[in-house]
Amino acid sequence: MHLIIHRGAKEIGGSCVELAAGSSRILIDFGLPLVDKDQQPFNSRSIKGQTIPQLKASGILPPIEGLYRGETRQIDAILLSHSHLDHYGLLSYVLPDIPIYMSQGSKELIEISDIFVPTKVGNLNAKVIDLRKALVIGSFKVRPFLVDHSAFDALAYQVEADGKKIFYTGDFRAHGRKRILFDRIIKNPPKNIDCLLMEGSMLGRSETLSHNEEYVQKDFEILLKQTDNIVFLSASSQNIDRLVSAYKACINTGRILVLDVYTAFILDRLRKISKGIPQFNWKNVRVKFMKYHNECLVKAGLKELLFKYAKSKIEMHEINQERKKILMLLRDNSVFDRIIEHIPAVKGAKLIFSMWEEYLKDEFKQKCANYGIEIVHLHTSGHAFPQDLKKFVQALKPKKLVPIHTFFPNDYQQFGKMVEMVPDEQPLII
Repeated sequence: MHLIIHRGAKEIGGSCVELAAGSSRILIDFGLPLVDKDQQPFNSRSIKGQTIPQLKASGILPPIEGLYRGETRQIDAILLSHSHLDHYGLLSYVLPDIPIYMSQGSKELIEISDIFVPTKVGNLNAKVIDLRKALVIGSFKVRPFLVDHSAFDALAYQVEADGKKIFYTGDFRAHGRKRILFDRIIKNPPKNIDCLLMEGSMLGRSETLSHNEEYVQKDFEILLKQTDNIVFLSASSQNIDRLVSAYKACINTGRILVLDVYTAFILDRLRKISKGIPQFNWKNVRVKFMKYHNECLVKAGLKELLFKYAKSKIEMHEINQERKKILMLLRDNSVFDRIIEHIPAVKGAKLIFSMWEEYLKDEFKQKCANYGIEIVHLHTSGHAFPQDLKKFVQALKPKKLVPIHTFFPNDYQQFGKMVEMVPDEQPLII
């Protein structure tokens, strides 16, 4: 079996791995970069309007023959680990007849993102994986594993061909609400792994974080009890674990969780996969309508949902009236100022920033300071801590361990002598 990391050997984001066996070729993930060649944040708008040859020449699209629109197909399938743009964001350039395998949750979230988010991938030849059985694609036998990650319904993959096995972790952790998935793999690990492709996003970081998602919830509760004003929550609407933490904290402190229509729609769509996800019509939940979200649903032919969510609608005068009991989802975007300016007594409020600290921009810090809003960083990572990465390696006992999805590949040396650095675009024979 031949393996090529097209991107990810020494960076986080833009993940893409190619496997070849016999006459079969598959990819695992096909994401947007997070950084450019100068290690600055990648501007996805910069590639709008560029042709596939231009994007290949600039290195944005990997040099994979038979993958792109207008080419003769040579790729059998793409396996998608989860619904973060750095793992799926370049799929719009792929030949439309190439099947893309993913979990049900990933399919739902990608479709939702295409309704609301500017970076769109369009209609995909999406195939939902049956998690109960192996998948055969040409010469490959693929076994999916549900993993704990900040992306809902994330998968790892064991891929077998030519008598060899590779295990691709995707993004994973051991400290979320689904950490039992990590424990199951550790207790009953895949056997005879020839090559482990393991993410290492947390290597080299000194970020101060809560120990796990339960600690995040407890920290939320402490802050909500101590604050005699409205509290805002800046978090991803697709981080379902974090929304569950916010909801439980509201229940335990008597607060009202105010969602936007986008978030209410996400939770509504995922209800068929997990009935334990908070819903717009649950106790202590209200929905604030925003013009942009309303327009997105109308454009998608889903206007009837606005009437559905209106049953829990909350207006600004109610938010002001009950501001000391409100936890409101509000991010650094175009509506932030409009909301804040309609809350006369906002001075002394707090904003929980519950994302990676690099997303907290100086301009937003200054804006909050000008309004008299204190920012409090309460977060835990979507990625495994180094001690859990070590447990994973010890459990799987791979013959080779190849770094991927990391800015610090040299830090993998702590995991043992089986570590092999494989640069981007350099083939590896397994």
